Amino acid sequence: MSATVVVGVDGSPSSFDAVVVAAREAVLRGGALRIVHAFSRQLTKVPLGPSGVAQPEGVLDNEAQQTAEEAAARARLAQPGLEVTAAVVAGSPLSVLTDASQGAALVVVGTRGLGGVTGLLVGSVAVHLAAHAACPLLVARGRPAASGPLLLGVDGSDVGDAAIGWAFAEASLRGAELVALHAWNNWTGPVAVGPGVQMPPVYDLDTLRAEAERTLEAALAPWREQYPEVRVVPQLIQEYTRQALIEASEEAQLLVVGARGRGGFAGLLLGSVSQAILHHAACPVAVVRREQEPEHRYELE
Repeated sequence: MSATVVVGVDGSPSSFDAVVVAAREAVLRGGALRIVHAFSRQLTKVPLGPSGVAQPEGVLDNEAQQTAEEAAARARLAQPGLEVTAAVVAGSPLSVLTDASQGAALVVVGTRGLGGVTGLLVGSVAVHLAAHAACPLLVARGRPAASGPLLLGVDGSDVGDAAIGWAFAEASLRGAELVALHAWNNWTGPVAVGPGVQMPPVYDLDTLRAEAERTLEAALAPWREQYPEVRVVPQLIQEYTRQALIEASEEAQLLVVGARGRGGFAGLLLGSVSQAILHHAACPVAVVRREQEPEHRYELE
């Protein structure tokens, strides 16, 4: 498995913070860091100031190169000895970083870059990559602490199994405790699938809790066998999933979720819970899709 970590930069403070996080992730995996600055003259030449005058091409090219070089310098300062490469790649951030994710172990971005709309808590690049990247995405948000447990959101869906496997692999790699959280409530029971299907308006809470416990244990069981060294703390919480995970992220070093779970509508690549967590989690967030299930552990020397 490739141990190269890719990080996208655009010169914003958020992207430079992501570089430091990505450098640590690369060292953790015994790999290299690839810094990518997507640069489009068509986008950057749009007049934004009161003068209405666009920057000359040579100035823009130099600024792009300086951004990449500054990012590389920050990575080397944060992790001396790390193999770091930096490149300015022509194209939009969405397409460039999606392409760069091919063959990478992880792609890292900040919460919101220079092109972000004021008021948005997470940028369009992060949301796009969560749904389309060829490898897991890590959004460097909240407090980038390197301590505390890994927090895993478990919903029992098939599409969430890749996130569980990735979380176990990460917990093993970091030597961290894994908190596996499954939220349940009386809205998580079966729903009517047609107009002629009558469902009870009230569910027995003890039965729902027992079903939630079975769902959680069944989802974790195969990965417990594969990673016996990982200490797992199952948590059942009677709460809305997004609220439970956001609150629990206050104590975690990393929150891992799948791209779309049981409640997702067919055709949506990123579910509402994942999007809410990208916007509001108190720690870095990793989003793992079904196609990204780890094949094996990292072999570190």
